[in-house]
Amino acid sequence: MIQNGFMTLWKSSIAFFSLLLLGNLTGFAQQSIDVDSLEQVYLQGNFAPADSLELLDLLSVTFQDPQKVIYYSETLIQVAQRQDSTQRLFQGYLQKGNGYARLGNQVDALNNYFEAANYSDESGSDSALGSVYVTIADTYSMNKNNDNARDYYHQGIALLRETDDSLSLSTGLSNAGDFYYGLGQLDSALIYFEEAGPIFEALEFRIGIGYYLGSLGMVYGAQDKPEQALEKLNECLEILEAEGDYYGVAAFLPFISDIYEKQGKYRLAVQYSERSLDIATTYGLKEQIRDANLQLSELYEQLGDPGKSLKYFRQYATYKDSLSNIGLVQQMARLRTNFEVNQKQSEVNLLEKEAEISELRQKRQDAALYVALGIVILAFMLAYGLFRRYKYIQRTRDVIEKEKARSDDLLKNILPEETADELKEYGRVQAKKFESVSVMFADFVGFTHYSEKMSPEDLVKTVDYYFSCFDQAAENHGVEKIKTMGDCYMCAAGLPFPEKDHAIQMVRLACDIIDIVSGDGYSEVTGFEIRIGIHSGPVVAGVVGTKKFAYDIWGDTVNIASRMESGSQAGRINISESTYLLIKDHFECEFRGMVQVKNKGMMKMYFVKRTLQGAEEVLLNKTTETGE
Repeated sequence: MIQNGFMTLWKSSIAFFSLLLLGNLTGFAQQSIDVDSLEQVYLQGNFAPADSLELLDLLSVTFQDPQKVIYYSETLIQVAQRQDSTQRLFQGYLQKGNGYARLGNQVDALNNYFEAANYSDESGSDSALGSVYVTIADTYSMNKNNDNARDYYHQGIALLRETDDSLSLSTGLSNAGDFYYGLGQLDSALIYFEEAGPIFEALEFRIGIGYYLGSLGMVYGAQDKPEQALEKLNECLEILEAEGDYYGVAAFLPFISDIYEKQGKYRLAVQYSERSLDIATTYGLKEQIRDANLQLSELYEQLGDPGKSLKYFRQYATYKDSLSNIGLVQQMARLRTNFEVNQKQSEVNLLEKEAEISELRQKRQDAALYVALGIVILAFMLAYGLFRRYKYIQRTRDVIEKEKARSDDLLKNILPEETADELKEYGRVQAKKFESVSVMFADFVGFTHYSEKMSPEDLVKTVDYYFSCFDQAAENHGVEKIKTMGDCYMCAAGLPFPEKDHAIQMVRLACDIIDIVSGDGYSEVTGFEIRIGIHSGPVVAGVVGTKKFAYDIWGDTVNIASRMESGSQAGRINISESTYLLIKDHFECEFRGMVQVKNKGMMKMYFVKRTLQGAEEVLLNKTTETGE
């Protein structure tokens, strides 16, 4: 009976061939390509630069030599990075992984498969991502990491079921079946194989059909159904030989040998093992050479021929050495030879060596423990330091954000929001001309008289109360406060954004201000009166100063508005003719006649007549017009 260790090797080989089947679907469709001629085209540069990616892709897929696969895959990756081709980067990393897998370097293979998965994910291709997930699962399966393998098989197949890529789906199903076969779960394996087979047949994909038949043969063999197993395996070999897939031929032949060995037909079993060895030797399949020699060594041991058994075992050891640690394999081979020459001496040497190895292992374990403990302590200290730094940075950032928010709020209280944003972005504000705005001055009557009778504190509180009320009223009407000068309040409507009804907004604000002053007022004092003047016209607006900057407006309109205020009366709103023309359809006004204005001569002036009922009518008209 063939030993379990040998069968494990062959199951790994089947998993590896399944991996190649998935990774080289394009390559199987291109086997007729003369790879040597293709390489000469590349080396001689007989191709257009635009065709470089296609040519490198073909070379990486078509070559069977793993070193050349790796070389052309790396070149493909470099060119694809320069040309920003996600699809070719995916193909380059996938084929590079296949190259490392053929060399038995599963760690580098897996790294490249994960890189391929990243690029397939970026491209949004469920087919490519599902296929590479299955390939990753194959790699985990070969390394006996069954939990990861099972997880990636399920993810990959689930993605492929959502696509139209039936070839990749059937290949993934076949590989998952091989995985469950390796676990000894034959029923689960058959479910996957029997779903994959009909898809291969519908696609007329001959290599896939061959692997499907071979997989069924493996399962029948494990179920002690030798006739069915031999039938399927022979059909498999016929197809794979016709397709030139000698990897698969060399992998499936040992299963036929195993069936004949179970039947006691050792000579026939030897023939199939030798045939596998011949094919593997011809095509340089090192893993198959190694495993075939081990199988032949065990068969000849069953036949009672220790000479040939030792011969094949030595060849097995040589190839095992070339695939793993050469020095260790050679040492094991010498120990086996010495054992046959002098059994007792070999036993003594072996015991001494085991004791020495055990002592060294213990020392290494102790050293590893100390190193691991030191790493954990350092990692904890580093993590703690990083955590403290993170918290410090977070607190600093919070303080900065709060101060920035306070600065922004303060700036927007001083300047219009648009002007504040311009100042923050450019460090300066460009002066702007507005063709039509309304400017209002409001001044307390007899303020000097009150200031003489009140304490400075009460005076400041009183002025602050009224000006705060004015500010809220200005904000409600969309009017921009410009500044205060002692007991004088100045504001403008129609900026920083032009407004068609700026004069109406300003008169409404003036009415509210008179209501505020004539109401209950501040608790500390009553009896304040205010006079208001409004004029409409062009102004220039901008920011003055570099440190204690302020938003201000200039122009003759400002001067006339000031004259309107000084020419007004307590509790009255005095407007110029230009303002009157803008509001006459909304407010009833009283013409005052021509009034002398300092430095301006005679000017027409108007008082806005307003009652509580009139104010309600104006508000109603405005609401109707704007639809508010």
